[in-house]
Amino acid sequence: MKKIFFLALALMALFAMSAMAAEWTGAISESGCGLKHADGGAEKCVTACVKKGAAPVFVTDGKVLKISNADKVNDHLGKKVKVTGKLEGDTVTIVSIAAAQ
Repeated sequence: MKKIFFLALALMALFAMSAMAAEWTGAISESGCGLKHADGGAEKCVTACVKKGAAPVFVTDGKVLKISNADKVNDHLGKKVKVTGKLEGDTVTIVSIAAAQ
């Protein structure tokens, strides 16, 4: 009986965690250009602007979202990506990020 209880508890926890996260496809741009790099392919521009102090942003569905944990996107600047995370207002907290196809 204990095994069933712990299995049920584990499944509920897994479901709760997945229910909080959402998935989007978009591009990593920077705060100065925002939507101009919505299609990706701007690695040099975005990387240069971020090095100069611009904040990386996530562009999806015509919206520019701030990134609470911007260190997660360093390998994806200017590229199309698939992001899993949590959205609060206009800020996304990225749980995972991968190149989009």
